[in-house]
Amino acid sequence: MIKKQDFDRLLQQGKIPRAMMFFGESEFMINFHAKKLCELWGAEDDIFTLYHQDYNFNDAKAHISQGSLFGGNNVLLIKNDKKVPKKELDELISYVGKSPSNFLIYCYYGPDYKTSNKSFTPKLGAESIRFFHPYFTESKAIIRQEAKALNLQINDDAITHLLLSQNSNLSLACKELEKLAILQMPIHAKDINEHVFPLAEVKLDELILDILAKKDFRTNLQRLLETGENEIQVITAITNFITQLFLFHTYIKIHGAIDSAAVLGYKLPAFIEKERATLSIKFKLSTYEKLLDHLLKTELLLKSGGSKDTNALLLAALIRLQVIL
Repeated sequence: MIKKQDFDRLLQQGKIPRAMMFFGESEFMINFHAKKLCELWGAEDDIFTLYHQDYNFNDAKAHISQGSLFGGNNVLLIKNDKKVPKKELDELISYVGKSPSNFLIYCYYGPDYKTSNKSFTPKLGAESIRFFHPYFTESKAIIRQEAKALNLQINDDAITHLLLSQNSNLSLACKELEKLAILQMPIHAKDINEHVFPLAEVKLDELILDILAKKDFRTNLQRLLETGENEIQVITAITNFITQLFLFHTYIKIHGAIDSAAVLGYKLPAFIEKERATLSIKFKLSTYEKLLDHLLKTELLLKSGGSKDTNALLLAALIRLQVIL
């Protein structure tokens, strides 16, 4: 197993072993570095990805044991929260050693990595690395890299402000970078305030859950507004939350399973994923349509400045939301 600084050095030199296993506490860092290796080793057509329940040894073996159909490199990317048996990994790594155009990336998201980790040894031309949650300075460096890739000019204060607004969640911060890039202008801290919705505190989550459960939410709402949230931010947060529930509802109806990574583009903690999925199926599709239509109309009213008493407008809108439920 190699250390992070050694991995970074080898990555810069283009000397990364052609079979790599990524694991550890930070799912973002695992995915981030897997993406870097994919960019280093192959074009989109060269990469064959097997996600979680899609993993099948025969499919993986068939891909890695034959040359690329497009004459380039042959990259096998496995992403799984369940262990791939050591015997299977050993065989896949052996195929990597048989051709200089074969590459393997194994992203393991589970906690029990010890057996699988033993397959990735320097003797076999393979290595593994454990990714911990990055320090704040490392997170800022990653944001700079991602901004550069997006041709987005963003100063240091804005990067700090962006990370803090997302509670140092790199997945969410990078998603916000993609939105900011659309503006096609240099980004400063004031632009983060204007265009990035900050992660709500637990109180906002509690407020939304109380509303959806048809509980009395007025005390929580007043406290939330007193801490600095404004009416538009509250409505936007509720709209985002219900949109996520709708996406979960639709995905479950189609696939019969829960996968927050497929729905949102990032993996939620297991208990939150289960909570969102369970809540999402409580409402009919017609109810989602009515809820989102009402919320969007309310947001438009708040932004148009038609009412001076935005607090009363928000309260009335949320009460109406509970009636729709």
